Amino acid sequence: MSDCSKLPISVVIPILNEEKNISDCLDSVSWAEEVFVVDSQSTDRTCEIAQQYGAKVVQFQFEPGGPRKKNWSLDHLPFANEWVLILDADERITPALHAEIEREFTNGPKHDGYYLNRKLIFLGKWLRWGGQYPSWNLRLLKHHAGRYEKLDTERLALAGDVEVHEHVILDGSAGWFKEPMLHLDFKDLSSFIDRHNRYSTWEAQMRQRLRDGGDLAGSIRPSLFGVPTQRKRWLKRIWVRLPFRPLLLFIYQYFLRAGFLDGRVGFIYALFKTKYEFETNCKMYEVQLRRKNG
Repeated sequence: MSDCSKLPISVVIPILNEEKNISDCLDSVSWAEEVFVVDSQSTDRTCEIAQQYGAKVVQFQFEPGGPRKKNWSLDHLPFANEWVLILDADERITPALHAEIEREFTNGPKHDGYYLNRKLIFLGKWLRWGGQYPSWNLRLLKHHAGRYEKLDTERLALAGDVEVHEHVILDGSAGWFKEPMLHLDFKDLSSFIDRHNRYSTWEAQMRQRLRDGGDLAGSIRPSLFGVPTQRKRWLKRIWVRLPFRPLLLFIYQYFLRAGFLDGRVGFIYALFKTKYEFETNCKMYEVQLRRKNG
């Protein structure tokens, strides 16, 4: 029998070796009726800890060219509820956000999906400046009403098996929650560097497609006057054609968006994002060379 104190929401948490994060993540959604932890053959104690919290652990095996983890979960998990909240292991639903969600569901949801804002915590500090906040993602939705966009990068095994930069395409209306969730985007610098090396492989492929002028039917439609995700995609189509992008990014984040106000941590983060931009551009050049050489 369902607990009447819990909200009729099923939570999906995609994971891989997250024993340091999973407990706090699960604590933050203890108010949800159902929690699925979708694992990719973790070798640490992640699954054991998740089961101790009562989560339903499901194994996922990625095959290049097939669906990634979040879309696979939306398609295949036997949800007990119509509503699904998708949460990464390094994210936390705060008590204030939980209260806001509870008020919305008490009165009856007015939309088919909801955008959640994220506060990025890096090296223990909230990065308020530098263009890192607000950061909107559609994470709470009726599970039949949306899927993550497809960007023709599903074949890239090195980019990982979970949708990271992809956004949900919602068939219906969307609302916005005021209270932010926390994004603890940091285990240690080695993990951070390794992860963003993989992300830059994905980013280079997507940007090259944008440079070629290609838009896929299953992707977010770029629009200057659309929702934030559409505006970002529109701006990125211009961005990929600009010269000196790493330098421009540092100037934009650190000076124009006042990243310097975040102190030493803001400077470190801006440098890492500049490095990420440089690596992405180098990998785009590598793609162009491969095309040229057949």
